[in-house]
Amino acid sequence: VQLQASGGGLVQSGGSLRLSCAVSRATLDLTAIGWFRQVPGKEREKVSCINTYEGTTSYADSVSGRFTIFRDNAKNTVYLQMNSLKPEDTAVYYCYAKLDGAAYWGQGTQVTVSS
Repeated sequence: VQLQASGGGLVQSGGSLRLSCAVSRATLDLTAIGWFRQVPGKEREKVSCINTYEGTTSYADSVSGRFTIFRDNAKNTVYLQMNSLKPEDTAVYYCYAKLDGAAYWGQGTQVTVSS
């Protein structure tokens, strides 16, 4: 499984960005797909996830109500719509997928929110 993330950039506080993650196989085949983020010197943090088998989505408390994860199965792409961005959302964002017990990661995309 290969993942290609895009959509990061520089945005002012209160602004919005949409991240995309193109997947090399059908997203419906995956156990789960979602996004993590990481700030230098800190552990990678789970931001949001879609559990395909359960049909559920989850969000970190820090982004709940501001971020929305959704997918386009026809395009094998998962998105992270990020609204009301805050400086503390600044991080490298990684998409990931789980399949048959294995985890796969895309390259990171930098999101920088200026105050």
